[in-house]
Amino acid sequence: MPHELNAAEGFIFDMDGTLVLGDKASAGHVALPGAIETLKFLRERGVPFQVFTNGTARTPDWYANSMRKAGLDVRDEEFMTPSTSAAHYLKEKGAERILVLGKEPVWKPLTDLGLNIVEAPGDGGPYDAIYVGWFREFTFPDLEATTHAIWAGAQLTTASDVPFFAAAGAEKRGIGTSFAINAMLKALTGAEAHVLGKPSLDALQVAKARMGLSPDAKIVVVGDDPQLEARMANEGGAFSVGVATGIYDEAAFRSREDPLERPELLLSGIDKLAALLREGA
Repeated sequence: MPHELNAAEGFIFDMDGTLVLGDKASAGHVALPGAIETLKFLRERGVPFQVFTNGTARTPDWYANSMRKAGLDVRDEEFMTPSTSAAHYLKEKGAERILVLGKEPVWKPLTDLGLNIVEAPGDGGPYDAIYVGWFREFTFPDLEATTHAIWAGAQLTTASDVPFFAAAGAEKRGIGTSFAINAMLKALTGAEAHVLGKPSLDALQVAKARMGLSPDAKIVVVGDDPQLEARMANEGGAFSVGVATGIYDEAAFRSREDPLERPELLLSGIDKLAALLREGA
């Protein structure tokens, strides 16, 4: 077993394609082989972890409950979305009014931290920042309002800026709404969205703090997307583990040209990680 796994002070796990797959029939999740055993092993040994999805379609506590229904031992405080890290980032930046493109699951972690949010299309501002999340209700008035807010100086932030996420079913992938919205806003204004979900290092540090770890703690990041988990881990000094149970198979992982998008350990699935952890116990 790699030394980094045995010495890890904490773990960050992706959700879709790593621990579970979305189950459209039940609007919930189905555990992937080895996922339940992996979290059970860490729980028994007192190793903290966070489950971190780039999705903002639901609140963190909803996702945590869905994990429990799928058989995974995940507490509410052990689950985070990009809105979790966005709340901390925007509070630290002193943002007083935030225009949010998204419904309650997107903005609730922000209001829970005491931030003042306005749902798009808003009241004309002024706004200190814009936060884009899961928003399939997006309309042209929302686009106009956000464009004018950017032109007036509001910082554009977003939950995610990747086009796809792993899902169950024949298509194997879903389309991220924030990616599409960000693309429209960039085309109109030239603004680059500051990502507060994966692979943001802001999010990495929030995850460490939520585990009670220091900023320089040695952690492991496990995920199915080389652009998200592998990049975040490699840029942030964590040990990166890739699993080929999402939208990337092992060949696709190995073909990544950017070394930051190649995990240090590539496994066929989370069940192989469970086996390695048991071997090193």
